[in-house]
Amino acid sequence: MLNFLKRVNYLPFAISWFLIITVLMCLPGQVLPQEDWLSKIDFDKIVHIGMFAGLVFLWCGSVKKKENIFRSVQQIFVWIALGGCVYGVIMEFVQKYFIPNRSFDIIDMLADAIGSIIGLVVATKLFAKK
Repeated sequence: MLNFLKRVNYLPFAISWFLIITVLMCLPGQVLPQEDWLSKIDFDKIVHIGMFAGLVFLWCGSVKKKENIFRSVQQIFVWIALGGCVYGVIMEFVQKYFIPNRSFDIIDMLADAIGSIIGLVVATKLFAKK
């Protein structure tokens, strides 16, 4: 199974996941489900963690063989994770200023960062040479 994961071309999945996340994060608030019990357990934070862990993992997988003389694979992975964090912050501002019935939430940014770190750790363990 691990050999299969190391041979997959992740770029189409990374691009697709990025587009899906962007669409989901730009949906107006009135089209999102309004379940009371989900908000009580902060389920949206778990969703943010999962979305960004997947995003960083897929992008790391897409560049796993791109080591060059300027950067090691681990350094590239860290830059991807930082990019995931920045993307999460940008999307919160987009939601605040451009998307109706969506709000700015610092805890969502924290969840995005945690997800990015989880994706970085998993990708490093799976793809980076020891």
